[in-house]
Amino acid sequence: MTENKKILTDNIPADEDLLAYVQDNLTAEQRYALELKMAENNFINDAVEGLEQIKDKQNIQAYVKDLNHQLRKQTHKKRVRKHKRKLKTQELIIIVAMVILLLCAIGYIVISQIPATK
Repeated sequence: MTENKKILTDNIPADEDLLAYVQDNLTAEQRYALELKMAENNFINDAVEGLEQIKDKQNIQAYVKDLNHQLRKQTHKKRVRKHKRKLKTQELIIIVAMVILLLCAIGYIVISQIPATK
């Protein structure tokens, strides 16, 4: 979970700041600073545009919570599938290695049983 927080840089404003901007709850200085960051970073600009498109501004937190829940659910499914696939691959490698070792042992026994001809 801590890895997910390291994806964005320190220059990204907090979610609360973005919500306050959309709801017009920022001071003039804070609004100006956020608009400068929006001009520099397309990611922030897209986030604000998306927040502005939401009609019911009071339920934004509920939308965010629901989206995060759906995202965790999706990524958990992918992680489980990837883990299962990895186990199957490891089992196959172990079986192939055991078959090769068995063939080598049988070959050694067969060769050692043949009398040496001079």
